[in-house]
Amino acid sequence: MPALVDLPALLAEAEAALRAAGSLQQLIEVRARFLGKKGSLSGLLRGMAALAPAERAVLGAQANQTKSRIEAISDARKAQLEQAAAAETLASGRLDVSLPGAAAPRGRLHPVSVIEREVSRFFTTLGYSIEDGPEVETEWNNFGALNFPEDHPARDLQDTFFVEGGQLLRTHTSPVQIRAMTGRTPPFRFVVPGRVYRSDLDTTHSPMFHQIEGFCVGETVSFADLKGTLYAFARELFGADAKLRFRAHFFPFTEPSAEMDVTWRGKWLEWGGCGMIHPRVLLNCGIDPQRWQGFAFGMGLDRPALLRFGIPSIQLLFDGDLRVLEQLS
Repeated sequence: MPALVDLPALLAEAEAALRAAGSLQQLIEVRARFLGKKGSLSGLLRGMAALAPAERAVLGAQANQTKSRIEAISDARKAQLEQAAAAETLASGRLDVSLPGAAAPRGRLHPVSVIEREVSRFFTTLGYSIEDGPEVETEWNNFGALNFPEDHPARDLQDTFFVEGGQLLRTHTSPVQIRAMTGRTPPFRFVVPGRVYRSDLDTTHSPMFHQIEGFCVGETVSFADLKGTLYAFARELFGADAKLRFRAHFFPFTEPSAEMDVTWRGKWLEWGGCGMIHPRVLLNCGIDPQRWQGFAFGMGLDRPALLRFGIPSIQLLFDGDLRVLEQLS
């Protein structure tokens, strides 16, 4: 009965092959070679049909023992390989605490924030205080106290964002002028940087943008003081060679009023508006215009940021695209 003699040899061969498997994939292949449908043990068992019943019973018992032994060796080797793979993974991913730590990415200020801080720092050197106010304002502070007539087009829905309760998103930083002057006795001088909102959107305009408002009130404040302040400001922001020109204009809250242009790389650019504070605005704040007078000016902060950083569209400032902002330093 030669078949009975082949089982120990088959077991020994299978055991050697299983223990030599160096990976889980090799182990699967070895197991299939001995226990698969076309494996060695299966082929041996298929020849049992030609044996006598007594021999078939003995061979079947030994074959089951051999199969169980091969499965046990295979499972043990699988556990060893899985443990080795886990150990290798842990070793390769182990943190070496003696190495220098990974540097965290460094953030940077938004271009408008850079300009805003520079401007605020400059005016504090001139003795100005920094003032702030809410972005949701009353119609009185935004328009009425600033001498805007009831039928002024700036009060229309196509220009201003109105909200519930008769309030609105401030269209300029000038309402802070009303808040700062009301209840205070001159002399004083303030600057007000902040966000403002208007219903406008194109390459050079955004519905949200930034302005800075400046005003100074005293007994002898004049238009000459205003021009001197703005010349110093322009040279600080645009360079020592910056020039200004003033064009007569109309604003409800200043009289006389002017628009300013500034030079940038040999070209004139519209920069902002200015003028002497209208006496009626002073009266609305409880200040006697017979004794006190002052000037006010306001301009955008976004355009200087576009010029400083070479940004072609104002939309790129506020889209929040890190690919753009990371290039600005």
